[in-house]
Amino acid sequence: MTTLLWTILPYATLLTFGLGTVWRYRYDKFGWTTRSSQLYETTVLRWGLPMFHFGILLVLIGHVGGLLVPKAWTEAAGISEHAYHLLAVFLGTVAGVFTVVGLAVLIARRRLVGPVFAATTRNDKAMYVVLAATIGLGLLATVRANVLGAGYDYRETVSPWFRSIFLLQPRDDLMAEVPIGFQLHILAAFALFAFWPFTRLIHAFSAPVGYLTRPYVVYRSRDPRGSARRAPVGWGGRR
Repeated sequence: MTTLLWTILPYATLLTFGLGTVWRYRYDKFGWTTRSSQLYETTVLRWGLPMFHFGILLVLIGHVGGLLVPKAWTEAAGISEHAYHLLAVFLGTVAGVFTVVGLAVLIARRRLVGPVFAATTRNDKAMYVVLAATIGLGLLATVRANVLGAGYDYRETVSPWFRSIFLLQPRDDLMAEVPIGFQLHILAAFALFAFWPFTRLIHAFSAPVGYLTRPYVVYRSRDPRGSARRAPVGWGGRR
């Protein structure tokens, strides 16, 4: 079971994520979009969307730093483990709260606003469930272990295991003693990334690079005097 969960499943997820993204780009370019619902409602969207994106960006930065940067590197840079822990817990909790609140606002809007709910597909509903489970389990594991509990240093187990996957030398033994909360969060993340290419989340890989090289768009305004003239009435302008 350990090999299945922490060696085979990660590679299956990466393969699904990579091939799914390539397939989506090749065969569904017109569907490579968020399918924005801003046209139906904007007031609640102005609150929920920035909160969610700001929070998830901080969460992503924290995960990249915690999983990919070895502890020896931060210590060599003069950052003690205690200082790193305090900063990670504080920023992680703040980012998690912003992300959860923003996501809750977006889900409530999608369910309670009639036109938005009517435009919601089954794929969207499944995506929201997996996304909410991943974020919720991650925040719960962090708060339970590092705020309410004695603390858990995932950089001694989860981080080396994560890096070993990309080095093609998986060390699934490191995950055997990881708290169940962190394990559930990681498994939910596997499901999210396997599902990612086939949902509206694919828009995260969009960037307006073409704007840098495309020709200028020429705008021509109407004659400002034209609006002051009365339109002709009748055949040939006769009354």
